[in-house]
Order: sequence, then C-alpha cells, then structure tokens
Amino acid sequence: MNMSFSLPASVQVVEVGPRDGLQNEPQPVPLDVKVQLIDRLSAAGFGHIEAAAFVSPKWVPQMAGSADVLARIRRRAGTVYSALVPNLKGMEAALAAGVDEVVVFSAASEAFAQKNINCSIAESIERFRPVAQAARDAGIRLRGSISVALGCPYQGEVRPAAVAEVAQRMADLGCDSIDIADTIGVGTPGAVQAVFEATARVFPLSRQAGHFHDTYGQALANVYAALQLGVANFHSSVAGLGGCPYARGASGNVATEDLLYLLHGLGIDTGVDLHAVVQAGDFICRAIGRPNNSRAGRALLAKWAQGDAA
Repeated sequence: MNMSFSLPASVQVVEVGPRDGLQNEPQPVPLDVKVQLIDRLSAAGFGHIEAAAFVSPKWVPQMAGSADVLARIRRRAGTVYSALVPNLKGMEAALAAGVDEVVVFSAASEAFAQKNINCSIAESIERFRPVAQAARDAGIRLRGSISVALGCPYQGEVRPAAVAEVAQRMADLGCDSIDIADTIGVGTPGAVQAVFEATARVFPLSRQAGHFHDTYGQALANVYAALQLGVANFHSSVAGLGGCPYARGASGNVATEDLLYLLHGLGIDTGVDLHAVVQAGDFICRAIGRPNNSRAGRALLAKWAQGDAA
C-alpha cells in the first residue's frame, strides 16, 4: 500500500500535560497550580487541551477535583477542553463540568487490557457504548485512545493488524477521532508507519493522532515518520510531564516544546506560541519541584537567562 504524502502544512498539537502528565506525579498538585497551568496553555494558543479525568480518586488521586478545575479555568474561544472518562458515571460528571470532548480508552494488547482495566479488549469497548450514546445525545465529541499500540510491557510485540482491529471497534462505537498511543515508548519509525498504514484501512488517517512517549528517545523520529504519511494531529506534554504507571521506566509523552521546535522548523503551522509554552513548562516544573524534561525548553530558558531573547 503506497501512502507517500508531502508533509502537512499545519498540525494540531493536543496538549495532554494537565491530564496525562500530572496524573503520574507522586505528590498532590494544588488546584490553583492546575488551573494556572491550563490557563497558560490556553493563552499559548492551543486549540485542544486534555484538561481532566473523571475517574475514581482512589485509583488516580491526582485527578481529584477535575470538576473544580474546569469550573475555574479561563476558557479560550475555539479551544476544545477534553476529559478522560472510564464509564457512564464519569461521563455524567464530565458533561456536568461542561467538557467539549470525552475520551474513552482501550488497548491493542489483551494482556495490557486485563492488567489495566481488568477485562478483555472487546469487553472494554462494550462498556463504552452507553458513554458513546450519551456523547451523541449531548452533541459532544467522542475520542478513542488505543494504548500500547507499538508494544506492550506484558506481551511484547503488538501486530499492526491487532491495532487496526481495535480501531475498527472504536469506529463502530462512533468515535470521531482515534489516538494511536505508544504508551511505553518502544516504537520506531518503521513500526509507526506500519501501524498507521494498517489503521488507515479502517479509519480515516485525517482523524487519527499520534501519541508517542519518549522512553527510548524515538518520539520525535516517530512524529516525523507519521508526518510523512500525512498524520496531522499529535499529542504532547508540556515539559515532558508524565509516564505510564503500568510500564516500569516508561517516560512521559514527547515534550510539547520539542515537538513545536520540530514542527516550526519544518515550516508547519501549529498556531501555538513556542515561547509561551516554554514559560508554561518552566512554571509547572518549579511549582511541583521536578526537572524539566524538554530539551528545547531547557535550551531556550538558558538562552533567555543569558539575555538572548531570540
């Protein structure tokens, strides 16, 4: 299947730091800090921010107070604010909080599904049918996320056909868009292209996103490989926040600052102010006392500290 395309002229960057990034922090993140982070990201020009998760605080304590966060942020006109929901109860809470999009999730590996959500892949999709119906009834977007699409910590290799099968199930569920997630960051460019070539047979590539963790330092290379196929939607996390609690050693998403530096260097429009994102990354790292994992972010901060504003 020949899928050779020129690089997209523009790319949507979905900022997932407030949810996917902060949910793995060992210490509670104050509500004010979460609100300030999202407000800074909104002001930077993101068209899509994954802001919250309506999950049990018992299992994901960092996402407690998501309704309060969404009530307090300064919403930017045109920006989609999304939230992860595991079930109808979470969906109802998300709707009450005024989200623009809800995210449901499954896995490309049966072993990961059993370890993570205690059911089979097919069962996980079935559980989301009432969520999908509620999203349709409310007129909001439904996004599906496929974890461990490039490799699983329990079973190892994941076949592209297995990812495509889950994508088909999510398409049948009524998802408006689908994320292809390298949850543990083991993917390489050839594998990324093979997966997207498989999923493109069952779901429009224009409605798919790349979600690449950087455990093995391959995330930007994987972004470029996906760009070559025409993928124009990528997730990233400010300052490289995050990880995967189910995969030992798995680092966070590709840092937003690094992704923007790459895209802007390729002449691709994102609508996002890189300098404002660098400042947001510096803010959150100082606020929660953790190192900044963005190479571009650290480099630009060092330049500014030396009086070079370029």
